[in-house]
Amino acid sequence: MAPKSMLVLGLMSGTSADGIDVALARISGSPPHLHARLLGHTSSKFPSALRKEILRVAEQHPITAGELSQLNFRVGEVFAEAALAACRKFRVSPKRVALIGSHGQTIFHQGAPVSYFGRATASTLQIGEPSVIAARTGITTVGDFRPADVALGGQGAPLVPYADYLLYRHEKVGRVSLNLGGIANVTVIPASAKPEQMFAFDTGPANMLIDALVSHFSHGRQHFDKNAGIAQTGRFIPALLDELMRDPYLKLAPPKSTGREYYGHAYLKKVLALGKKHRAKPADLIRAATIFTALSVVDALNRFVLLKTKIHQLIVSGGGAQNSLILAQLSAALGSIELAPSSRLGVPEDAKEAFAFALMAYETFHQRPSNLPSATGAHGPAILGKISYATLQSMTR
Repeated sequence: MAPKSMLVLGLMSGTSADGIDVALARISGSPPHLHARLLGHTSSKFPSALRKEILRVAEQHPITAGELSQLNFRVGEVFAEAALAACRKFRVSPKRVALIGSHGQTIFHQGAPVSYFGRATASTLQIGEPSVIAARTGITTVGDFRPADVALGGQGAPLVPYADYLLYRHEKVGRVSLNLGGIANVTVIPASAKPEQMFAFDTGPANMLIDALVSHFSHGRQHFDKNAGIAQTGRFIPALLDELMRDPYLKLAPPKSTGREYYGHAYLKKVLALGKKHRAKPADLIRAATIFTALSVVDALNRFVLLKTKIHQLIVSGGGAQNSLILAQLSAALGSIELAPSSRLGVPEDAKEAFAFALMAYETFHQRPSNLPSATGAHGPAILGKISYATLQSMTR
């Protein structure tokens, strides 16, 4: 008899900290016969002052240990509120939800080891205390997924390839799953792939750089370029784009991951300086950053994927999937490779990552690994995350 299915909530906030995505899934079985169905998805915003502090800390501005502790617990409260709001929207009692998987909010990520007090050290830090989420919702919560992979020598990212494998593996069709969040990342899924034949990596910036430019030029009145409306009015400056495409990160071989530590405020300053050098107006620079996002993905595919793997389809998800200029550039540059929104394959573009962390929480709860060492570079499989059990009172409701 098949094991009883579980209702699981996945919570995800990306590097842009523009909100918490929530996905509700019904999951049963185990790999290779794991069954998961997305039942609903929604999102909620951070309070504006809290978002500002998250981004400030993520840019590595000073914070005391006490302030970081407070921020961790406060963000946990916001994640719990997002989970409960989602339950109300989906008209599902929290008592019926068996599990929450919370990615948390990344404020530091150093996937590749660097020298630290005499030893090469890699680390990653996500805040949004899972124990708070479990206590406020009454739902057992899995959080802090990335450290287990880092401890085994992996980059701790990307982790979503586990879900990509379950969702998109095809016997005859080679696919790349592209997520355009704050950072762009790809998962390569050859036709009839085994897990060890997959690989994944971050290609460079996506919405993070575009959003930063929009916020800068609007003095914080706008936070993103809706459907590339600003970029479409900009002038194309080839020499400016050429300089952006010389970014050293693009040449690094996978496995690799990146984030706000590299593509944050310091990088924005470099891009603004390039804009002045080329006499670019704000719309010109936003156009250049948008095209750079697309072409850095294309560069990564040409450099690291297409020479050794036959790809038929590029499946696009994330907020950048709504950017018509990015999609047009990808389509023009990739020729015969079909572009398909993830919604065509059953998962809306803005729900996939939250859905993925619901899947990973389910696997962790059942003591099964859900990293893909071929994607992260880890020495082996890892059971990801830490479990914060609901209180005894809530467990016996």
